[in-house]
Amino acid sequence: MNSQSSSNKAGEHIVRKTAGGIFWNFIAYGLTKVVTLVATAILARVLAKDDFGLVSIALVAVNYLAVIKDLGLGMALIQRQGDVNEAANTVFTLNVIIGFLLSLIILPLSPLVAAYFKNPDVSAVLRWLGLSFFISSIGSVHIVWLLREMDYRRKMIPDIGNSVVKGIVSIGMAYAGYGVWALVFGQLAGALSSVILVWMIRPWRPRLALDPGITGALFKFGFSIIGGDLLNISVDNFGYIVIGRIFGAVQLGIFTLAYRLPEMLLIGNLWIMASVTFPAFASIQDRPEELRRGFLASIRLVQLFAVPICLGLIIAADPIVRVLFGEQWLDAIPILRVLAIYALMYSIAYHIGDVYKAIGRPQILIWLAVFTLVLIAPALIIGSRFGLIGVAWGYAIAMIIDRVVGIVVATRFIKISFLDILKEMLPSLKGGAVMSVVAILVLYAVQSAVPIIQLTCVALAGAAAYFAVLWRSEKENLLQLATLIRKR
Repeated sequence: MNSQSSSNKAGEHIVRKTAGGIFWNFIAYGLTKVVTLVATAILARVLAKDDFGLVSIALVAVNYLAVIKDLGLGMALIQRQGDVNEAANTVFTLNVIIGFLLSLIILPLSPLVAAYFKNPDVSAVLRWLGLSFFISSIGSVHIVWLLREMDYRRKMIPDIGNSVVKGIVSIGMAYAGYGVWALVFGQLAGALSSVILVWMIRPWRPRLALDPGITGALFKFGFSIIGGDLLNISVDNFGYIVIGRIFGAVQLGIFTLAYRLPEMLLIGNLWIMASVTFPAFASIQDRPEELRRGFLASIRLVQLFAVPICLGLIIAADPIVRVLFGEQWLDAIPILRVLAIYALMYSIAYHIGDVYKAIGRPQILIWLAVFTLVLIAPALIIGSRFGLIGVAWGYAIAMIIDRVVGIVVATRFIKISFLDILKEMLPSLKGGAVMSVVAILVLYAVQSAVPIIQLTCVALAGAAAYFAVLWRSEKENLLQLATLIRKR
């Protein structure tokens, strides 16, 4: 009896920590993205388009090397049992060594990257951004400790600090006339502030140590996830590679800014939702019918947010760009509309990957990632013949095909059909249809007003119409969601 009671208490403790972690993840993500959006809106009015493009090109190389930087050691430390402190010292030592080496490797690599993108200015930008590898390595294990302890409340301090410091430094240097270097040194200042803050809030003091046995065990686990990480990085960055190579920094700057809004408002939020769905699916992996209902419920929940966000971006793209970024970024308007379609397709059945992991079939994710890359690569190359808008449509069309194939594969493991998914999307689609009609009529009525008035009227009218329709079909679910939020 005592054993069962202790087990129940332990389970309740884990549930509370998980729920709390989800809540603080949302808070941290929301605050950092608000800060980032404000900073981006200010910087877009001060800096040139090619400044954003130069940094985006350099970050492509940085993102690929970032996979090597960690080598999966952080994940290995999180799941490790036993001598965790000694393993943490080993991971810290390895991370610092690897971070230092990557900062050095960037020096001879940067001219090659610049030559590929036909832009010599990329070389100097990449060399300075390479310092971020060494800087971030000093605080990487402290972050892992917070993740391992599920202390997301304290973890959000360095996350928010990074965004705030990066924004302040970037804006200050931009107004001082430093151009692209405002973005570069903003990145470095943000990384340094994150390290300082995480050392302050997690008073673990590492020592340099390399235990051969621990190192071997950690690498064995870490290498198992690098392949998937490289595939995901390739999928996420292939568009930047194509645009930067073919169209140059100015066009890449436009694309980067257009992608920023759907990424911040929707795509970036999906991984937080995954922190809910994966453990939930894992707990019912041996109950197929419950797993099926859980997966369909996740689609319903995601689309309640995805549909109004994406339709809103499509309809109000013009006033959004004018208000947030200024008249000089009007070329981003059609790109934003198409990327909003891409984001909506991306969100559909996004959490099917959590089902595969829950039922012990993660290898399916690798093959699906390979398929996505094979699909996107030619789509973007062909689309590039039609300019920047062609690349955006390449993304959108490829994602439509990718999601159709992904759902077909899913039907082999859980009993779902396209009709089941459509039924779950109906409430949001009905609300979205009414919202679209209202928003378009309002936008037409206030077309002579200044952009800020247009955006305000469309946002308020569209939101009111959407929630009015949603309230009729989803009242109970919305009330339950509000109750959960209040309890946190």
